[in-house]
Amino acid sequence: MQSSVIRHIMQSSVIRYIMQSSVIRYIMQSGVIRYIMQSGVIRYIMQRGVIRCMVLLAAVLLTCTAWGQGQDSVRRRTLEDVQIEQRRVDGMSRLGGAENGQRIGQDELFRAACCNLGESFVANPSVDVNYNDAAVGARQIKLLGLSGSYVQMLCEGLAMRGGAALPYLLGQVPGSWMRSISVSKGTSSVKHGYRSLTGQIDVEYLKPDEEQGLILNLYGDSRLKGEGNAVGNIHLNEHLSTEVLAHYEHDFMHHDENEDGWVDMPSVEQVNVSNRWKYRRGRYLMHAGIGVLDEHRRGGPTEAFHTSPWIDMRSRGAEAYMKHAYLLDREHNTNLALTATASLYGMDAALGRSATLQKRYEERQGEVNAQLMLEHDFSEEHNLSTGLSLTAGRLEESYNMVAGETGGTTMETVPGVYAQYTYKPDYRLTAMGGLRADYNSLYGRTLVTPRVHLKWVATDWLTLRASSGKGYRTVHPMAEYHYLATSGRTLKIDDEMPMEEAWNSGVSTAFYIPVGERTLTIGAEYYYTNFEEQAVVDYDSDPTAIRIGRLEGRSFSHTAQVDASCDVSDELNIMAAFRLNHVMCSYGGTLREKPLQSRYKGLVTIGWKPMMALWQVDVTLQLNGGGRMPEPYTKADGSLSWEREFPAYPQLNIQVTREFRHMSVYVGAENLTGYRQAVPVIEAGAPTSALFEPTMVWGPVHGTMVYAGLRMHLWRN
Repeated sequence: MQSSVIRHIMQSSVIRYIMQSSVIRYIMQSGVIRYIMQSGVIRYIMQRGVIRCMVLLAAVLLTCTAWGQGQDSVRRRTLEDVQIEQRRVDGMSRLGGAENGQRIGQDELFRAACCNLGESFVANPSVDVNYNDAAVGARQIKLLGLSGSYVQMLCEGLAMRGGAALPYLLGQVPGSWMRSISVSKGTSSVKHGYRSLTGQIDVEYLKPDEEQGLILNLYGDSRLKGEGNAVGNIHLNEHLSTEVLAHYEHDFMHHDENEDGWVDMPSVEQVNVSNRWKYRRGRYLMHAGIGVLDEHRRGGPTEAFHTSPWIDMRSRGAEAYMKHAYLLDREHNTNLALTATASLYGMDAALGRSATLQKRYEERQGEVNAQLMLEHDFSEEHNLSTGLSLTAGRLEESYNMVAGETGGTTMETVPGVYAQYTYKPDYRLTAMGGLRADYNSLYGRTLVTPRVHLKWVATDWLTLRASSGKGYRTVHPMAEYHYLATSGRTLKIDDEMPMEEAWNSGVSTAFYIPVGERTLTIGAEYYYTNFEEQAVVDYDSDPTAIRIGRLEGRSFSHTAQVDASCDVSDELNIMAAFRLNHVMCSYGGTLREKPLQSRYKGLVTIGWKPMMALWQVDVTLQLNGGGRMPEPYTKADGSLSWEREFPAYPQLNIQVTREFRHMSVYVGAENLTGYRQAVPVIEAGAPTSALFEPTMVWGPVHGTMVYAGLRMHLWRN
């Protein structure tokens, strides 16, 4: 109790404030405590040895803390000159331009384990990350209530790979490589193409010209997943720098918490390496890099997991990129840029067996993208951006999961041109309008894409935004939905698949309200997406089949969100958000609520940084609303295969981080409520039957998980 940490907590006003607040009274009077005590959390913790694991991790943290306190005290006695450096990018902030969205910096990413891109949105109210399939571990982002396939995924303005890689892309972007993530909602700028229908996510990696040294990140959790990351920077001279990024992860054990004989999550072993370069001299700037990926995932029944896994998938990829920019006129910010990317990706997958055959899927895909851009400021008020683009792709598939089909080769070439004009008479008004035209060889049609964005700073405390535009997307059904073949149902794909197209419109507001010396920020937004053409995954029309076909009728989504955040003190930040989703689609000609989609989401995050930010405590509480399940089938005994609705469920995550001069240690726990979907795999004991169904995942598939990690900065000043 003599620790300076304890004294600070007890002497500060935080404890007194919390104990006197209505929050404590509400918790004690409501059924929250009773719910937690009656839930499986306590029982799980006592039975599974989580307490022992947390004690061990806490001991590691305290040992490092004691060592670090000594190091810090030495620094405080001998420090004569003070030099303040920014180690991390700020947390979460709103995008400054006309587009509505947020920029998530490293400080925000480090509030959770953030092992990969899919785990980077735990504390984000706008983006959901869900599992699609309990057999292969496919995951997807959901934005504005719709699938992540309608979100344009970029890495520093360059397109990420799609096709068969799309269901696993979130796990193939290491969290320790990322510097920030920009999330824009609605149709985005026409600069990056026509593919954005509901939004855009742009990942920015650490740069080669940042401070020299080596960053190491080691991670382990109670599921015996281990991970190691390294980012090393070298400045070869004042103009040229390079960096190497390396990532390795491996699940050393498989788990079956609900004891249904099927592993809860597939085992993943992944190697990911990238080398990036940056050259800058005078008016010329160059970025370039290459990367390789090798991933092996296995899943299935526990009894033959190691000798003969039911799911056995091997993915390999390689990519290269380059960016060249030259400043032609400093006075008018006239610059010319050329960007290009090339990627190769291959997958060989055994996806289980039916009563008559071994299901398999093999694909090879390659894509090249190039873009030439010119920007010019006519004046401070008028800006024009224009450019040419070319995309060429080839997809070769071989499979035996769809009756009468064995695969084929698809070629797609898309040349395009765009122009975007921005009018900004003063800081209060920004108007951005864009128009592009692309010719798609696969569909033999010219695509015209109009988009407009407006931003008006009405007063110092009120900002308004509005946007509207159209987007298109090419569908490769077998590549994007191959994981559905793990189901015992028959997979049916229509012969003619349309190019998806939709209009998206939205409005948003941001209020900045002074509260004493602090500012309370309140945001509200509404978006409407209406599909003219769509590829629909239909679970409802036929209980014995999954059909992927053309939309017959209407498909649309309404989403509304309200969020509020405030720095209560220099140490404490609180954010709360609530979102409603109303997503409808026609299945078999009947307009119905989209299945496996939560109707609402509530989120509360608390960030506390005491002791001059040497400590950091982050708490995230989610309440995911219930929704509709696909139409169940009736078993021989008259019972239903699953319930018609899935319930709302809470999730609680906590992480504690201790900062030192050249490293940080973090310990945390996910899903402390212990809630998990009781039966993620239907008929797990009969995987060859027509009733086997691992694709009905709507909630967590594992219970409480404890983790710990270490971030180190070596050979830095």
